[in-house]
Amino acid sequence: MPPPKSKGGKMLSLVNWRLKVTINDGRAFVGQMLAFDRHMNLVLAECEEFRRVRPKKKPGESEAGPVQEMKRTLGLVILRGETVVSLSVEGPPPVTDDDKKNVMPFGPGRGVPAGRGMPMMPPGGPGGIARPPMPFAPPGMPGPPPGFRPPGFPAGPPGMPFPPPPGFGGPPPGFQPPPQ
Repeated sequence: MPPPKSKGGKMLSLVNWRLKVTINDGRAFVGQMLAFDRHMNLVLAECEEFRRVRPKKKPGESEAGPVQEMKRTLGLVILRGETVVSLSVEGPPPVTDDDKKNVMPFGPGRGVPAGRGMPMMPPGGPGGIARPPMPFAPPGMPGPPPGFRPPGFPAGPPGMPFPPPPGFGGPPPGFQPPPQ
C-alpha cells in the first residue's frame, strides 16, 4: 500500500517510512527516513548498506565467480542529495502503541519540563500563615538600612544589624579552634 498523500508533497509523506535509496556508485541503503531537505539530503535510521561485489578473475579461469551482495549495518546515516539516484518504499512506518506501553516512567533519567518559575505565594505565606521577617535581603535587594533591627532579633556581630541565618554564624565545620 503506498503512503498517503499529504499537503507537503511526496517526500513529506515518506517521513518515518522504510526506504531503499540507491546512490550513484551502485550502493543501496535501506533505512527509516527521518528527515530530508531541499537538496534531497536524507537522514536514515537503522540503516543497512548493500553493495554488489564481483570477485576478481583468477589467471587461467575463463569467467569470474558469481556476483555477491555484501550487507553492512551502519545505524544512523546522512546521505548527500547530490549522490541519490533513486528512492523506493520498502515498508510502512513502525507501528506505535496507542496505550503508551513504551513510555518511560517518571523519575531520574526522564526529562520533563520544569514549568515557568516558582509558584505565586500570598503575601502572608502559604495558607495565610504569617512568616517572620527575612533575616537577610533577597539577591539584588539592598537590605534594611544600617542599624535597623526587626523586632525579636537580638544583636549580631558588630556591623551587622541582625544575626546571620542559622548555620552561618561561625567557621565552617572542621575549622573549629582546638579546645583549650
